[in-house]
Amino acid sequence: MTVADAPAQLDRDLLSSLRSLLVLGKLMTEGADEQQILELAATAAPSLARCNVVAVELAGRCGGPSRQAVPPRQTAQLALVGATGGRIELPDTGWAWAYPLSSLAGHLGHLLIGAAREPSNEEQFLLRALAQQTGGALANRRLHAQELATAAELSALNERLQHSMNIHTRLTAVAVSGEGSEGIARAVHELTGLQVAIEDRYGNLQAWAGPNRPDPYPKDATVRRDQLLSRAKREARPIRDGGRVLALAHPQGDALGAIVLIDPQRTAGEPALMALEHGATILAMELARVRSLAESELRLRRDLVDELLNGTDEDSGLARAMALGYDLQRPHRVVVIEGRGRTRDTDTFFQAVRRAARDEPAGTLLVARGADVVLLADCEADWESLRKSVMRELGGGRARLGVGECCERVAEFPRSYQQAKLALRLPAQAEWDDRAIRFDDLGVYRLLVGIEDLGEVERFVQHWLGKLLDYDEQRGSELVRTLSHYLKLGGSYELTAKALIVHRNTLKYRLQRIRQIGGLDLGDPETWFNLQLATRAWATLGVLRCG
Repeated sequence: MTVADAPAQLDRDLLSSLRSLLVLGKLMTEGADEQQILELAATAAPSLARCNVVAVELAGRCGGPSRQAVPPRQTAQLALVGATGGRIELPDTGWAWAYPLSSLAGHLGHLLIGAAREPSNEEQFLLRALAQQTGGALANRRLHAQELATAAELSALNERLQHSMNIHTRLTAVAVSGEGSEGIARAVHELTGLQVAIEDRYGNLQAWAGPNRPDPYPKDATVRRDQLLSRAKREARPIRDGGRVLALAHPQGDALGAIVLIDPQRTAGEPALMALEHGATILAMELARVRSLAESELRLRRDLVDELLNGTDEDSGLARAMALGYDLQRPHRVVVIEGRGRTRDTDTFFQAVRRAARDEPAGTLLVARGADVVLLADCEADWESLRKSVMRELGGGRARLGVGECCERVAEFPRSYQQAKLALRLPAQAEWDDRAIRFDDLGVYRLLVGIEDLGEVERFVQHWLGKLLDYDEQRGSELVRTLSHYLKLGGSYELTAKALIVHRNTLKYRLQRIRQIGGLDLGDPETWFNLQLATRAWATLGVLRCG
């Protein structure tokens, strides 16, 4: 090739290189990831000039296609040349230049080129073009990656939104259809694929959905249950409790119950928790509705019971009962229950009696009156079993129960109520053990209560016990009480001393004083009988004076 042909050859070589750069640019922008772009640049540089890519410095990281770190000295030089690029010093390299990787998105870093000698102007032009193409391809790849990430995020968001709408639609349909707690549990089970339990505030199972329903259902101790509910209220979101995830149903801050996912494998993710929270919201609405209805019905029933106990005409009582769907024309007994559990909370006691009366069964019409609960029993229940059931519901404590005579008509309820109160209070006055007492079974006490002229009864008591009563009042002694126990227990010294919690000698002394003060012969059968009747009359008068 002649000297005259050299410029033409250079132009052809430059044109060929530019065409190669165009093809390279297309390869960089079509499907190549960031690492592939850098490798293409490193491969192309030696074909454009007698050089090679020593390293690539990108914003936030340094290294070549093989990820060789840029030494601190060169990193400082790159900071000096900045976005315009420029000459730098590299070890074992005669010439080195940092070409800026620029794009419309801004400065992305530098392409570090090294050569034994300085390339020609044409070669440097091609290297700058390579750096520009590399920067543009990197910016395009990052933009594309960002668009993909945004699209994926939008897709995930749309999926969550769709899932939320499906949950809302399914549970709203349950609420509207009135399927109750069972329907809510079933819907959450279908949405999550997990077993679902609905519990009341105390941890009792109210509804279950899914296989392998436990029987009996495990229930936490009261203290642990209260701690769990407190934590759930405090965190205001579903909480994990071992192999369970629990969400509270608490409209207006009052915990009415809880919905639980049974998840021992801990597979419940965000969709399942979303379904659980939606389920808890619908459950709260359902429980609030049920409670409102129950309170309304309870108030109406309480009004009916109060009216019957205070006395009402037949037509009014029957009309009220009919409005409640209750058959008042069946035989009833009025039952009065007194007791206490670990606390003296009257509502706790009322609910214990209500559950016991339901389970025995004994009746559904009941009302709290002071510390007592009054039940209108519509069947002949096992009254002692009912009393013990109340104590079980209380978790211990004590309970006493009085039962009035059977009522056939509305007008008879006040009489049965008074009889039940007498049957309840007489055992306490007579110091009997806690038990269920029917007025029908009171024997002589029943006859005494039925006497209209109590003045005659009082005169009888004064005739036989007057001196002992006066002595007890003046001295604060218990001679009449001692005599009552002695007669009731058939004259047994051992049983009487045990009942009074006194020594036998103390008992003998008291009986001697009774003989002396009252002028009584306790060995005379006639005297014995009259004293028994007098002590029972004394106890009966004590009850009548109190109530």
